[in-house]
Amino acid sequence: MASTKRKLADLSVDEFMSGDFDSDDSSSSERAPVPEVKGKKNKKKKKGKTSTENTASVKKQEKLPKKSMKVSVPKGDTPKSGKSKQSLAEKLKEADPEFYKFLESEDKKLLEFDEDVDDEEDDEDSEDMGDDSEEDEDGKDLEDALLAQSSGESSDDDSEGGGKFHKLPDKLEDDNKRPRSAVINRSRSTNLEDGQDMVKSIESSPNITVLREAISAFKAAVRKASEKQGETTKYKVVGSTVFNDVVRLCLMGVVPALQGILKVPDLPQQQTPFSAQNAKWKKLRVDMKSYMADLLTLLSALSDAAMLNVILKHIHKLVSMYAMFPKLARLLMKKMILLWSTGEETTRVLAFLCINKLVRMLQEAMLEPCMKQMYMAYVKNVKFTSPTTLPLINFMQRSLVEVFLLDSVLAYQYAFIYIRQLAIHLRNAITVKKKDTCQAVYNWQFVHCVELWACLLSASQSDDVLQPLIYPLTQTIIGTIKLLPSPRYFPLRFHCVRCLNTLSKSTRTFIPVLPFLLEVFELTDFNKKHKSVSFKPFNFACILKFSKKQQEEKVFKDGLVDQLYELLLEHFNIHAASIGFPELVLPAMLQLKEFLKKCKIANYCKQIRQIVDKVEENVKFITQRRKAVTFAISDTKSVDAWQRQCSAAGAPLTKFYTGWRKLRDRELQHEIAGKDRISLDDNIPTIERPKVLPKATAEDRKKFSELFDSDSDDSNDDETRFLPRKERPAKKQKTAPGDSEDSQDYSDFDSDDLEQLAQSASENDEDDSEDDDEDDDEEPQPTRGKQKKFANKQQKQTSKPKQMDDDSDLDLDDVVEDFEMSDSD
Repeated sequence: MASTKRKLADLSVDEFMSGDFDSDDSSSSERAPVPEVKGKKNKKKKKGKTSTENTASVKKQEKLPKKSMKVSVPKGDTPKSGKSKQSLAEKLKEADPEFYKFLESEDKKLLEFDEDVDDEEDDEDSEDMGDDSEEDEDGKDLEDALLAQSSGESSDDDSEGGGKFHKLPDKLEDDNKRPRSAVINRSRSTNLEDGQDMVKSIESSPNITVLREAISAFKAAVRKASEKQGETTKYKVVGSTVFNDVVRLCLMGVVPALQGILKVPDLPQQQTPFSAQNAKWKKLRVDMKSYMADLLTLLSALSDAAMLNVILKHIHKLVSMYAMFPKLARLLMKKMILLWSTGEETTRVLAFLCINKLVRMLQEAMLEPCMKQMYMAYVKNVKFTSPTTLPLINFMQRSLVEVFLLDSVLAYQYAFIYIRQLAIHLRNAITVKKKDTCQAVYNWQFVHCVELWACLLSASQSDDVLQPLIYPLTQTIIGTIKLLPSPRYFPLRFHCVRCLNTLSKSTRTFIPVLPFLLEVFELTDFNKKHKSVSFKPFNFACILKFSKKQQEEKVFKDGLVDQLYELLLEHFNIHAASIGFPELVLPAMLQLKEFLKKCKIANYCKQIRQIVDKVEENVKFITQRRKAVTFAISDTKSVDAWQRQCSAAGAPLTKFYTGWRKLRDRELQHEIAGKDRISLDDNIPTIERPKVLPKATAEDRKKFSELFDSDSDDSNDDETRFLPRKERPAKKQKTAPGDSEDSQDYSDFDSDDLEQLAQSASENDEDDSEDDDEDDDEEPQPTRGKQKKFANKQQKQTSKPKQMDDDSDLDLDDVVEDFEMSDSD
């Protein structure tokens, strides 16, 4: 037994690891020297060991039972420091304040640790101090493995015992052992002072280092705005004030800094991609690529229109640098097209400027996808039309036409494909004529697409490549008008006619438009009385069809006449200088005059009459000038020259239309601005009436009865009229003219004025008497058939007793009584 039991100090590592230990036989005195394994005596033996042997010994040790590997270190062996013992919570607060604040905000009980945990921490600290004093690395690894086994067992025991305390990691994470990026992210954050310093440095002395710092700060701000997690940045932006400072710094200072560093003073005005031969650009290439990508990310994260406009202006200055990176250029174009089709008015304009500049720089690579994407975005965003969206739709039309005109050959290919698609929809609607197929044609998307291609062909009037598309587009528009020729779709008809007029005017092509306008007079009964009245007129620019109720209103007919007046006048003006104008307007004049004969509404007739008069005046003008023509009608050059002379001389219809167009445009502007609309005040006074009328008092009744009391003789007239003459009360004598109320009215006049009034009154009396005599003389004589009756009447009147002459002194009131007395006698 004495030979087998050897001291641990005499054992080598292999012998120690291969030996079997029994926990019962081992005493505390034998366990105490365990830390001496790493002493100086065994140091020489361990130097010859390789790393592979050490790992093998560790693996063997891991296979041993946990109880056999129990090694305890007496607390008395480790010296305690003289410093005051800090609690684990205070250590946590010093090491990681953010985690401490998080625990404190969630649950303060998490910070109430037990003293045993502190003791265990002290034991581990003491063991760590022992490890630091030793020089052998292999022995240190072995000791760490042993201590890990012992700590794992104690943790198991704690968990078996109930584990009523929150278990923390064995060692707190040290800042010195963290990754560098995490340390910078937590310890250094861009605040207001840092941002101001960066602004001053980039303005005073811009260099590559300062520019990189600004770009790093901007990246952190973008990450915060886009709320992207998991990406570590050099800086951490805290607060909206710092965010605004960083973004303002980059938007205001990056371009001037680039101009100073790269020695390119005209960077925003460059119309070609930036040259990559600059030596300093190679150092900034990666940073600028990241910065420009972050700008696009920030555009997606923001929704404020003012902020978007500022960033778009900044991007417009960097388009030449975007053109150097094909992937970024495609992302930029996609984002700009989205803003061009969905943003506000100013945002759309700025986005289109970026698109136009980028496409002109990279026309070969970017023009074709740009045409396709812009057209699809246009079709997607014209489903609904209102007075608010109509100006935006018109802007998209004009800007898209400008992009298509950059390459007429490529524009012809896409225009041919998309016009053919419209024609296919129309063919399906004509052949099937169901609600779905007709709805595929009679909608805003179809109409706005037709208007787009009409604008494109009108703008390319001098380009021979696109001229062959005029005929198919015209046939598509005419087929759309004829699909459902009912009064309900008159607004859509007017939209199509307006497109045809635009094509005819710009391309000098005759298109028969008059039949579609004159058909409206035949399909509508303007003399029919309307069933309802509406004071709000229709806005034909924003509607495609009428409802049945709208067709019964008065505004429906008023709007039709206004639209017919405008479109007829516009079409006649297009051909006002044509040599065949008299023959062109003849059928229309006959039909308009027939309408004037049948129509009984004065306002409608007045407008149509004005068109007829102006057209007839222009016919006389053309006819008079045609009398001096000496060339043949087949001489097209001479005909064109003659028509240009007529246009220069000024046709009467053209002069009238020019003045009327100005007034009409001004009216439309007033309607858009809302200047002619009456804004009703909400504070209109109202009359408040009592619900129950108050009862009349005695005083009110007395005043009401006094209204019917009067001292005049007429009040007793009904009582004294039929009394005998002797019993009647005596009448009061009339007051003299001088004492009458009228005399009081002349109290303000002088004597001279009264004499003039008297003379004028006498003259008026004489004139009245003369007029009466003339009237008697001019009394019409009876006809022959009535002469006998007239003579008999005169005889009867003469045969009657002339009692009125005898009683001339009697009053008129006594006439009835006197006749009765005479009959009784």
